[in-house]
Amino acid sequence: MTTVQQPSTKQDILHHLLKQGQSTAQELAERLHISSQGIRRHLKDLEADGLIVHQVLQTGMGRPNYSYALSQAGRDRFPDRYDDFAVSLLDTLAATVGADQMGSILRKQWERKAMEYRDRIGNGSLKNRVHQLVELRRAEGYMAECHAIDANGVVTSEGTRFILTEYNCAISHIAESFPSVCGHELEMFAVALGCTVERTHWLVNGEHRCGYLIQPK
Repeated sequence: MTTVQQPSTKQDILHHLLKQGQSTAQELAERLHISSQGIRRHLKDLEADGLIVHQVLQTGMGRPNYSYALSQAGRDRFPDRYDDFAVSLLDTLAATVGADQMGSILRKQWERKAMEYRDRIGNGSLKNRVHQLVELRRAEGYMAECHAIDANGVVTSEGTRFILTEYNCAISHIAESFPSVCGHELEMFAVALGCTVERTHWLVNGEHRCGYLIQPK
């Protein structure tokens, strides 16, 4: 296995691929301000370590280009799941109490989490509340960020609506076994923020991020 000599640069590449889904070497070089030769050396090392994969982008008769994305091993480098013990425990609980009771238990858990978030977020402006939520999610292992948008969906500092994006899922194993938790998450955000929340992107559907549109009621 190739030894990683410059972890900071390689980690920047992994972070960029996590956020963008995929990128070419040229895009990465421009984004990270690295020479083409340097970025290709890093990509070669990361692919040798099994952290990224590439696919050929054939454009005309010239030299083929390559698009790079995280492998599953690369995604696992980020905090994106609890221990398998948590899933095993929930499986045992579901088998013991039944599906209906299990649903009630999960709902109560998210209701309690929503109240905790709401208490910690406070009663500031929606912008401040959303930013507080992002910080709480980051502390829990999510790679989260938010942007204000206008009525046309254009990013602007004066927007009254917000897009919350999470590029990993700290409960991915649980969501795979108990997909209802994703629906509870929407309710949790809405209660915590006191506003309307809609899903725009979903990791469970194969997209590279979860996205939420947040706007006043």
